[in-house]
This record gives sequence, C-alpha cells and structure tokens, in this order.
Amino acid sequence: MATRLGLDEHLTLLRRSGAALHDAAARAGLAAPVPTCPNWDVRALVTHQGMVHRWAAAHLRGEKDHDTAASVAEADAVPDLLSWFADGLDALLATIVATPDDAEAMVFLKDAPPPRRFWARRQAHETTIHGADALAAVLGRAPSAAEVTVAPEPAADGVDELLTGFITRGRGKLRTERPYTIAVRATDTGDAWLLRVESESLTTTAGAEPEAAPDAELSGTAAQLYLGLWNRGDELTATGRPNVLRDWRSQVRVRWS
Repeated sequence: MATRLGLDEHLTLLRRSGAALHDAAARAGLAAPVPTCPNWDVRALVTHQGMVHRWAAAHLRGEKDHDTAASVAEADAVPDLLSWFADGLDALLATIVATPDDAEAMVFLKDAPPPRRFWARRQAHETTIHGADALAAVLGRAPSAAEVTVAPEPAADGVDELLTGFITRGRGKLRTERPYTIAVRATDTGDAWLLRVESESLTTTAGAEPEAAPDAELSGTAAQLYLGLWNRGDELTATGRPNVLRDWRSQVRVRWS
C-alpha cells in the first residue's frame, strides 16, 4: 500500500480537509441531514469525526485503553461542538508531528506503512471524505469533484488506499462465484488498478495492465474516482460488465465498527 505523498503532504491535506469540514458544518447547521450518510445529521457527522481524531491520536500515543464512547459523551455535553472538533483536529496534528518515525502503534489496513505515516494518511483521507459529507449537507446532494476541490495526486493516493488497503482485507461483500476483473483508471493522472473479484477474495494490483481485456472498467479523474468509489459522488464512467457500479455501491461499504 505504497504512497507517493510525503508526511507533510498528508498533514496539509488533513489540516485543509478538517477546516473544510468545520466550515461546511457551520454553514449547514448541526441539525441538517447528510445526504451521503442517510442516517446522520451534521451533529452526528462532526461527533464521529471528532471522536475518530481523538482515537487516532490515542493510538499514536500508545493509549491502549482509549474509550471512544467517552469522546462521544463529551461531544454531547460540550456547549460548542465545532470548537470541540477543532481542538481534536489540532491535537491530532500535534500528535502526528511529535510521534517518532519508529513508534509502534496499531494499524489496521493490509500492507500498511509504519504507524506515524499510516495514521497521517488514514486521517487525511478520512477527514477529506467526511468533509465531502459536510458539503453534501450544505448542498442537499452529493458534491461534484470540482466542488470538493481535492487535487489529483492526493485523490489518487486516496483511491490507492481504498483499493489496496481497505477492500482487500477480506471483510467486504464484493464477491462472486464467477470471477471477474475490474480495471480502475484515473484519466488525469494515468494511475490504474486491476481488481480481481472471486468467491472468497478480492485482490488489487496497482499499476497493472491486464493481459486480457477486463470484464469491467470504472474511470474518471482521480478526484471523481476518489469520491465515487467511496460512494460520495456520481461522476464515474462504468463500462463492460452490467451493473458493476450498482454492485459496487451496494457491496463496498466501509463502516465504523
């Protein structure tokens, strides 16, 4: 699960995306529904992301007994939820900066980088995607890639994390009794991934050109892929196998557990 981005680039993305989430949440209002997360309002979205920031920082500090429920209860009690969110983001950024490169901590994706790099990358993309959710609450619909304004390289990095780290963990539902392949292509950066879906596994090879024509292809700019594959956007182009995008939407769901 390699990344072309450096630590500073992930920190910049995390900082900017956190600010964007904060600002969009303020514009939408805490009671606004979140179209891209149908069971949430903005209060639930901000509470979740603030809890996750505190959880990630605790892992980097080596706090094995961190209580996420306590963070949720704290969020429910604070007079200013957005200030509470901002405080947690600042603390996470400071923790990542202060963590040594060789620190040991829990990571949970396949073929993950060392913990400091892992958590910087994971939280940069977690916060960017939930920032898109906050913007959806402002707009009343899923945002376009242009409206989220994530640059091509960070977007491609986020696609790579999803395709090589998340969906290959063995917990997903994208399975079939008749194996097939999906090529995923970023039209602006030239990045490509080849997915092989089988009955008991899903494997991803980054940068692969299939020996034979893939059964399906999902394409778009890196930002369109980023939002679309996280089920936050509707700008992907799907060709080949019927219903490949419908199956993706229904079977590829990353949830907090």
